[in-house]
Amino acid sequence: MRILVIGGTGFIGRPLVQQLADAGHAVTVLHRGSKHARLPAEMVLGDRCDIASLGLKPEVVIDLILSSGAQAQPVMDAFRGVARRVIAASSMDVYRACGILHGSEEGPLEPVPLTEDSALRTKLQTYPAAQIQAMKALLVWLDDEYDKIPVERIILSDPELPGTVLRLPMIYGPGDYLFRLYPLLKRMDDHRPAILFGEGWAAWRSPRGYVENVAAAIALAAVSEQANGVYNVAEEPCYSELEWARKIASAVSWHGEFVIALKDRLPPYLAPPGNSAQHWSADSTCIRRELGYREPIGQDEALRRTIEWQRAHPPAASLGLHQFDYDAEDAVLHS
Repeated sequence: MRILVIGGTGFIGRPLVQQLADAGHAVTVLHRGSKHARLPAEMVLGDRCDIASLGLKPEVVIDLILSSGAQAQPVMDAFRGVARRVIAASSMDVYRACGILHGSEEGPLEPVPLTEDSALRTKLQTYPAAQIQAMKALLVWLDDEYDKIPVERIILSDPELPGTVLRLPMIYGPGDYLFRLYPLLKRMDDHRPAILFGEGWAAWRSPRGYVENVAAAIALAAVSEQANGVYNVAEEPCYSELEWARKIASAVSWHGEFVIALKDRLPPYLAPPGNSAQHWSADSTCIRRELGYREPIGQDEALRRTIEWQRAHPPAASLGLHQFDYDAEDAVLHS
């Protein structure tokens, strides 16, 4: 099968391209030359703004980096009458639960786990402008109108070009630009005797996925003719923040203590804003039942690979992703 991957040199794209090539597909990667990944694919230099003029003739298009409806529409226009299907990477942040969590939606908590039929946000662009600008420093493909809801509407509503949407979880693994395990891993490697958690956030549950497993879900949807509509992608079971921390502790043989403290006692960087009563756990039964999806990499191995990579590639301090003030944390622990 001829498959075009847009965003194929990034975090998810690299393992996705490798898996598709290993399965015997002819893969083309459209990229802007900012990264020079060595991939088993034809590399086409170009910008998504010029996609209609590049003469590409894929059977399936996988777009991993759609940020807004303004980006999605040209993709559908360019490949209508050319490709058989478009696969778009979306996010769990389309759900109303995300708006409740961030305070942009009013009303009662959303029931969880979230399914593909759960309510979506009623207000677009749930992230404030300052946060979008910070995200753009890490993700060059984001635009100021970032919101996956308009992306999904356009991908799923074309009468001539079928679309499939995969709502992705919080993804960890080698190459994670957000270094999601690092705040815990650094404290454990620094031999901290205890690690603090805010009272509400220790119990908070969110969907996770290892990058190679998420790539496998996208690859499966791309080659499965029965893949239609929307699919959640998430590991099961869904662990709380404290349960997840304990799994990391076990993986690195850290035997310290986790201490739960009231939010007003914590250093500000350990007390994130938001409504922690709104969990964000997601149900991935649909993709497992309809497409036969199973994670190819077990969680123990996924954690081992992630920990090994993050130890070898700690984030630059200039990124400002995480804060560590052990004096302030000790003051809470010893009070």
